Amino acid sequence: YLVLIQLFLGNSCRFIAKPCAINLGIQDSGPHRAQPNAILEKVFTSITKYPDGRRLEGLSKQLDWDVRKVQRWFRHRRNQDKPTTLTKFCESMWRFTFYLSIFFYGIRFLWTAPWFWDTRQCWYNYPFQPLTSRLYYYYILELAFYWSLMFSQFTDIKRKDFLIMFVHHLATIGLITFSYMNNMVRVGTLVLCLHDASDFLLEAAKLANYAKYQRLCDAFFMLFGVVFIVTRLGIYPFWILNTTLFESWELIGPYPSWWLFNGLLVTLQLLHIIWSYLIIRTASKALVRGKVSKDDRSDVESSSEEEDVTSNSTKGIFSTSSNGSNRLNGHVAGGQWAGE
Repeated sequence: YLVLIQLFLGNSCRFIAKPCAINLGIQDSGPHRAQPNAILEKVFTSITKYPDGRRLEGLSKQLDWDVRKVQRWFRHRRNQDKPTTLTKFCESMWRFTFYLSIFFYGIRFLWTAPWFWDTRQCWYNYPFQPLTSRLYYYYILELAFYWSLMFSQFTDIKRKDFLIMFVHHLATIGLITFSYMNNMVRVGTLVLCLHDASDFLLEAAKLANYAKYQRLCDAFFMLFGVVFIVTRLGIYPFWILNTTLFESWELIGPYPSWWLFNGLLVTLQLLHIIWSYLIIRTASKALVRGKVSKDDRSDVESSSEEEDVTSNSTKGIFSTSSNGSNRLNGHVAGGQWAGE
């Protein structure tokens, strides 16, 4: 299934996402490129990508450049390795397709499931609960998808929330595997469906942003923020954690893996709180500025050093259109969503 997910990724990017991006006028162009310089390139590739003050001073004297010019060169050089807007659009397109498809599949499947309406049904007759084919495929597809995210995280851009996302993927994979092995798939399906409810909205915001539909992007992001906070800070603790912490204890007692299972679920809740804070901070900036501001996970660097560039010089690496969910991994800047 992991191979199928990767094939789906490649084909969707090649035959669906890329033509859509081209029709929307998205070009295969990346951030501002650093001017060729053999000395700085050697330092960048062989010594460090983030030179300290002493090294910057030395390079400044060696090249007869201003220190800030050397700093800008290293910043541009780091950013030029980032993926283009077209590449990021394709990535968001296939994630949007998967999240939307798996969410509606989960809703359609769970709508007729008794434990969707009464969480106590998750523990009746446990562990002797049948594993239907639809439930099996739902679980395996989700597990394969998160494994693909785990592997791709090391090859994608290293964002500010790399560690948080790594912990999230570990906890998610551990929960899916653990609940499947212990036949806790009923409550597991509730957790999966709840998490998928907001993810496709975030990817939709990114797509709108890459296509330069700023108002649509802002609307999707605000909707994403509302759904995320309602599901992760409201429904999740009062619906999911309530049944795993209290109803399970009442109906089947403190089973041996109770502490590990609930420990992983509580870890997810802590991550939800961190991401909710970032979303609220981004939304508050959007209300002040009139549009979604800067994504706190952005992988493209900015700096106040750009302020020394005069009006007759280049506009800097952010002179292109907005990029990203204008995220949240995921996990938000009008004009600076380059991280997504």
